[in-house]
Formats: sequence, C-alpha cells, structure tokens
Amino acid sequence: MHEYSIVQSLLDQCEEHAKANNATKVKKIVIKIGILSGVEVDLLETAFDTFKEKTICDEALFVVNRQNIVVECNDCNETSTLEKHEFLCPLCNSGNLNVIDGEDMYLMSLEME
Repeated sequence: MHEYSIVQSLLDQCEEHAKANNATKVKKIVIKIGILSGVEVDLLETAFDTFKEKTICDEALFVVNRQNIVVECNDCNETSTLEKHEFLCPLCNSGNLNVIDGEDMYLMSLEME
C-alpha cells in the first residue's frame, strides 16, 4: 500500500516545515489529491490517523481536497474540467487533450504554532 509511504513523506515534510518556522505543533494540514493520482483517500486518511501519533502532527486536522481532471484542448485551445472520465473536450468533442491538473498530490498549507 503506497498510502503508508505517502503519509510518512507527508509527516516528514510537516516536521521540516515546523522546524524551519520554529513551530512546535502542526494544527492543520491541507492537501490536494487529483482524481487520477492513484491515491485512495480513505486509505490515506486511515494511514494518517495511524502514523501521526506521537509526532508533531499528533493533533492535526487532516483536510483532503479532491481535484477534478482539468484538460486543455489542443484543437480549440480551451481549458475545461471533465465531469466524467471521458477524455473528450466538452466544447468541441476532440480527444486531442493535455491533462493540466488532477494527476498529482500537493501539500497546500499547514497551520502551525
């Protein structure tokens, strides 16, 4: 399960940011996960709740924002958010698309004290 390694990496990042900002506690973590990232949100939340104990994030609220698939059409040059997993431009019906968001996971913000 790669969610466990993702959580460990996330906790390491939180620790580094806290040290760099002389913080002793992380109160809130906000992440963005793309629908195409391959990350199972339920498993990630469970892993976070398990591994945060006795860390700087022990009491942190974990907020996950899901990112829909955002594409740019190479034919009509429009940017659109796909409502379904149909990789066709909703404006011109072209399949000549570039995915510009929705594939990655990002640490968006931390609240520390």
